[in-house]
Amino acid sequence: MAEVRLENVTKSFGKLTVIPDISLTVPDKSFTVLVGPSGCGKSTLLRLIAGLERPTSGTIRIGGDDVTDDEPSKRGISMVFQSYALYPHMSVARNIDFGLRISNMPTEEREKRLAEAARILALEDYLDRKPSELSGGQRQRVAIGRSIVRNPKVFLFDEPLSNLDAALRTQMRVELAELHHSIDSTMIYVTHDQVEAMTLADQIVVMNKGRIEQIGSPMDLYDTPASVFVAGFIGSPKMNLLPGKALGRPDIATVGIRPEDLEVTENDGWDTKARVVETLGSDTIAYVRVEDVGEMTVRLPGHIRLKDGDRLKLRADPERQHHFDEDGRRIERTDV
Repeated sequence: MAEVRLENVTKSFGKLTVIPDISLTVPDKSFTVLVGPSGCGKSTLLRLIAGLERPTSGTIRIGGDDVTDDEPSKRGISMVFQSYALYPHMSVARNIDFGLRISNMPTEEREKRLAEAARILALEDYLDRKPSELSGGQRQRVAIGRSIVRNPKVFLFDEPLSNLDAALRTQMRVELAELHHSIDSTMIYVTHDQVEAMTLADQIVVMNKGRIEQIGSPMDLYDTPASVFVAGFIGSPKMNLLPGKALGRPDIATVGIRPEDLEVTENDGWDTKARVVETLGSDTIAYVRVEDVGEMTVRLPGHIRLKDGDRLKLRADPERQHHFDEDGRRIERTDV
């Protein structure tokens, strides 16, 4: 497998600049997730790595080799798309090894790779079936199998779970994590879903308007977001972002408080009224309004029973607050 390195890569379409200037290292054998809202440039960046788009400027290296001008087939990569793109008239086995067949790979080696991919993806019992006889999750596994048999240096995934329902997405997240552990490969994964990013990644790259906001492990981004954008994007429910002046902190533009860092108190605290309550079993999520402060979300243990309209006092843990300046950048605290 291989390290992927982007050096001062830019991408423009005519007068529209989608990637202003990005430098990024994807470590060998890591599971790196590019995450951000629609239009942030994450899929364009993946296509640049794949060779489906050429950079306007900059250098792309895979395994130390400059592949900036190489065709996709010469880069040692394999890509799994949002669409399964399976041949409906072919069996699972033929779909998986089709690329090997057209490259005239010897039968013995082709069958060996097919058997190994089927074993890894638990598809041995489905090799003779057609795609129409499979579930959505099984079809996606077939698409992944088609990539595995090529023995690529790098696997690229472009929102592969977005067509699946919630239960299948959860199942496939587990299977993708197990796949990464079993084949110990470099994987780059694009998603707009921060839950996928948090559960799958060794390294998360948060993108916004074609730029990198922050790179780090899931918990680095969760515990120490580098900007207001990252603070509001990573975490579900998202962080409460409140004006510092409203909290008596005129020297701080924005104060961030995670919903779970608010607690119900008997004495000191904000007097609030629950506008809407979501009872989720393990958690109770309440959406409240604090006078002269703003709207807030609080996550409480599931055993705390609330209903819409209930009044409660809330206190924010002062040691778990996040401070940001006028430019939305993190202020490192010295008072904790």
